Amino acid sequence: MVAKTLFGFEEILAKEIRSLGGGNVVSRVRSVSFEGDTGFMYKVNLCARTAIKIIKPIHSFSVRNEKELYRNIYAMDWAEYLAVDMTFAIDTTVNSENFTHSLYVSQKVKDAIVDKFRSTDGKRPDVDVKNPDLRVNIHIQKDHCNVSIDSSGRSLHQRGYRTATNIAPINEVLASGLLLMSGWQGQSDFMDPMCGSGTFLTEAAMIACNIPANINRKEFAFEKWHDFDEDLFNKIVDVSLNKTREFGYKILGYDKAPSAVRKTGDNVANANLEDYISVERKNFFKTEKVTDGPLHMVFNPPYGERLNLDMEEFYASIGDTLKQGYPGTNAWLITSNMEALKYVGLRTSKKIKVFNSHLESRFVKYEMYEGSRKRRDTN
Repeated sequence: MVAKTLFGFEEILAKEIRSLGGGNVVSRVRSVSFEGDTGFMYKVNLCARTAIKIIKPIHSFSVRNEKELYRNIYAMDWAEYLAVDMTFAIDTTVNSENFTHSLYVSQKVKDAIVDKFRSTDGKRPDVDVKNPDLRVNIHIQKDHCNVSIDSSGRSLHQRGYRTATNIAPINEVLASGLLLMSGWQGQSDFMDPMCGSGTFLTEAAMIACNIPANINRKEFAFEKWHDFDEDLFNKIVDVSLNKTREFGYKILGYDKAPSAVRKTGDNVANANLEDYISVERKNFFKTEKVTDGPLHMVFNPPYGERLNLDMEEFYASIGDTLKQGYPGTNAWLITSNMEALKYVGLRTSKKIKVFNSHLESRFVKYEMYEGSRKRRDTN
């Protein structure tokens, strides 16, 4: 199978899949290939935090032109995956001199599949691009074609708990990957001082409690497959839930916008995490640390893309607040505004290149020590 992910998260996802029990795990560009049985396919869809899609390769062949493409697709036994009363859709990616238009390839593949059913059943399945029973992935690289079926359906970042969002919500897979990248495992108090719709808070609680990432999701594509084993899937869910753990620290979110606090509250409630997360309406720049011991902070401040702010002043305030009010804190933030980042005025201990949607960004760490850095270094 192949798990798709975001740029820079390949090794994190590979580690996740290995820990879940996957075999022959290999990191690739924006994807990880691995081996497992049907139950493991269910498990990785349910539990992998940094996977966007889990696809199952079913056929591959050499192809140089549209006739070879049609002939090879037509020759496949589509009745193994699809019935005339089901719907299907084709997703195509091409990187080939022989094929330059993905929509044209999708059309030829669709033609071959429906023609095959007409010849065997006398009627054909319909296409439904929004909510098909079977989603077929075609990937043509030079003169090689891989045919896969999508076991996930809608992107796995759509966890099911987030019904309310703010102006620039962070993708759940991105949030979870950044948390894992920051070393978060639930070992201390956690804070998001600009929590928006609460995605970092919710994902942090799920990691801390080892709750399956997609437990709140309403459906996966594999539930519509011919061979779906409902008893096996329910067993996978039960076993995964039995591995959850208690979390003995606090998870705290601030936002100065009342609407953001309401939205976060709704999303936290949808995820059944009210016992672990508290949210308050506060301006971070007027706060100081309220917990004892180490604090793990991760947040997504405004970039200036959609909000009209003085970025220089805003990012300088981030640095001042951390320096003056948050000793004993590992603070991580993601931003695509490289210029504004310079005004934080603190030395980064880590800087990692990531992408937030199409925006090249940096995920940076500031270590705020108890007392001065100099004193710590001499101890």
